[in-house]
Amino acid sequence: MAEHDFRYNLLNPQHTLTECRALSPGQYQVTGQGGSIKAGDTLHVSLKGSKTLSISLKVKKVRHLINPPGQWVAVATGPAFKELAIHTWQVQCDGCGSILSLEFAVDASLGKAAKLPAAEQRLLELGWINQYGRHLCRSCQQTEA
Repeated sequence: MAEHDFRYNLLNPQHTLTECRALSPGQYQVTGQGGSIKAGDTLHVSLKGSKTLSISLKVKKVRHLINPPGQWVAVATGPAFKELAIHTWQVQCDGCGSILSLEFAVDASLGKAAKLPAAEQRLLELGWINQYGRHLCRSCQQTEA
């Protein structure tokens, strides 16, 4: 099974995504051009409204269209958001004072309580840690170890 990268930062006119929309929480319809998509493949797509966030979708079935040539429509599964919200927070390292502009996605239907765990998870993905209430960047983690 192949992986196909359709994120915004990889602009390739022969391998493009036309549309990605949620059919229901966790199920998506994706329309694209090129890439020889097959059932079982993984698609990496950018989240609408985000500069850096993306999700991975697993293709369940795909239909290749005759016209225009090379276009396809796939049904895929992925993260289940009832109401997707993207937030940007500023996080300061308690070791060196460097600032990270943190962008993270959260299911807004879960309320305000879901924001902090989603932000902390994204911090971990970026290599930062929260140690006893102190946020530390990668450099400061190494100096304190």
